[in-house]
Amino acid sequence: MLHMETVRQDTGVQWFEEYEEGAPWYLLILVTYGKCLYWVHQEKLMLEKGDLLLIPSGVPFYGKSIPTVMHEKYVAAFRDETSSPALPLLSAQDFCKWKTGKYELLLQRFRMMHEEWNEQLPYREAMCQSLALEILTHWNRELDEGKPTSVKERHIELMKAYIQNHYREKVTKEDLANAIGKSPNYAASLFSGVTGQTIGGYVHALRVKTAVYLLTHSRRTVADISDYLGYCDPSYFHRIFKRETGKLPAAYIKERELPVQ
Repeated sequence: MLHMETVRQDTGVQWFEEYEEGAPWYLLILVTYGKCLYWVHQEKLMLEKGDLLLIPSGVPFYGKSIPTVMHEKYVAAFRDETSSPALPLLSAQDFCKWKTGKYELLLQRFRMMHEEWNEQLPYREAMCQSLALEILTHWNRELDEGKPTSVKERHIELMKAYIQNHYREKVTKEDLANAIGKSPNYAASLFSGVTGQTIGGYVHALRVKTAVYLLTHSRRTVADISDYLGYCDPSYFHRIFKRETGKLPAAYIKERELPVQ
């Protein structure tokens, strides 16, 4: 079982962290913006958006911001209290750095973990343990499968670009197949295999991300936002939103940034 120590979000240009004899816990890191540096076992690592880093307990390291370069990242610290780790990642004695193809999925899990921890929600440790284990499991599967070929990566980028331009509409596997010149089943299988999400799940996540922005930065009503994002039934929008964020839309309206009168 994983025992969570803390979940935090680092933001800025003045971050510094050092453990000369190694931290007494694992550090699980996802960079979400900009770049930062780590030295692990005196090896220099440049981390940028989409990079994962796992530093086992007892491994000496230090990290810092790059001067004048803004960066953001999530950091989860945990102990593995099992005598026989369930994942190869947790059995390794050295660090692991990886550019994930499941960035959107893992970012959502890190956000939920950070929110659970910092808002001190009931049973937060159990929820954060399960989220951290899910992140590590997806990562280990990527390691087992290896990096997709450059052709597959290009196809994924084309499909993501199509969804970005049409996410307010119904997006089907036939649409993505046309975008890459392949069969619908191939497109759907490739997309879910690399991103860890179904086409529908990816579309919902993108819609909810837009909804969060509109709820906090506009005066639109929930019903208006639901209709704008392609949900004809507001109650269905509420269910999807709660599933993706753990909150109802009204919770974000309370945080709405109103213009100064």
